[in-house]
Amino acid sequence: MLLKRNAGDSSPVEKGPAYVQLENVSKSFATAKAVSQLTVCITKGDFFSLLGPSGCGKTTTLRLIAGLDRPDEGRISISGEPVAAENTWVQPEKRGIGIVFQDYALFPHMTVAQNVAFGLKGYQREKAKERVAQLLELTGLIGLGERYTHELSGGQRQRVALARSLAPSPQVVLLDEPFSNLDADLREELRGETKRILKEQGTTAILVTHDQEEAFSLSDKVGVLNKGSLEQEGTPAEIYHHPCSKFVADFVGKADFIIGEIKNNTVSSAFGTFPLPSDQLRGTGQVELMVRPDDVLFNLDATGESTITEARFLGASVLYRLQFGNGPSIHAIRPSTEIYPVGARVRVKLDARHIVIFPNSCTRA
Repeated sequence: MLLKRNAGDSSPVEKGPAYVQLENVSKSFATAKAVSQLTVCITKGDFFSLLGPSGCGKTTTLRLIAGLDRPDEGRISISGEPVAAENTWVQPEKRGIGIVFQDYALFPHMTVAQNVAFGLKGYQREKAKERVAQLLELTGLIGLGERYTHELSGGQRQRVALARSLAPSPQVVLLDEPFSNLDADLREELRGETKRILKEQGTTAILVTHDQEEAFSLSDKVGVLNKGSLEQEGTPAEIYHHPCSKFVADFVGKADFIIGEIKNNTVSSAFGTFPLPSDQLRGTGQVELMVRPDDVLFNLDATGESTITEARFLGASVLYRLQFGNGPSIHAIRPSTEIYPVGARVRVKLDARHIVIFPNSCTRA
């Protein structure tokens, strides 16, 4: 029997007034389609991330917004004004956009202060000097204005790049994986600092990244791209807990997929039976269940039907692999204060509140 979701599942995400808007935007290079009929609305002051694997079209989308590439079709607007359309083209320098590149793109022959002041052409000398001083303070670079970029750490160079992008008070700041060259601790610190600075300035920010932790920790909204198309848009929590497709479910966090069956408003699987959640697929038949490690509970039980076959120590937590006899396996996560031995028998229970049900791709018509 055909299965379908309740109509409420497809309702659009609530949005404020669009500040950056892409409508049916497409871009090809030679025979390869980098972006396909992409429609995105970004609210003023939001931190929005475009998340996806390499080659999914996220950097191309950023370049189209910036005006570094021209769309083959579609329309791009900023603050309600078109900047790219069939008969409209606004040059990059007139779009009110700041860009922070992955490699920072700083001028090595200029000092920190000169790099920050580069975008302030047309400012009176004293006004430019005052603005540079404000930004050096804002980005934690006081006392470094006369240094050259080769004298700075990676984190300091990233701050200079951010200060330079903010210097002319842009409407929008675009961030092209700016944290990817930093070590883990510094990356986490600068993510928080960057978000704080942009929020204080009231700047609309668009980040492209392949790192889901980065996108989730920074963003008000996230758009997941797949092969140039928008797969899903929503808050980080919506995308993590309610993915609209197996691609999104698998890409944004660890997920296992196991076979289940819907019958009499219940879902049965190798790991137990539970009531069918009201917002999930309706009908009867075989389905696939997406199970996150944090939705798997287990207890040591010599009569349990599952076995711990792997334990991966992650510092604050341990990721366990649980094998059901000769059948499927799933992963469960526990605090590292709870250590269970590989080979132990366990009884597994699934927390049904966050489990997402998809039609079984093997039996779908």
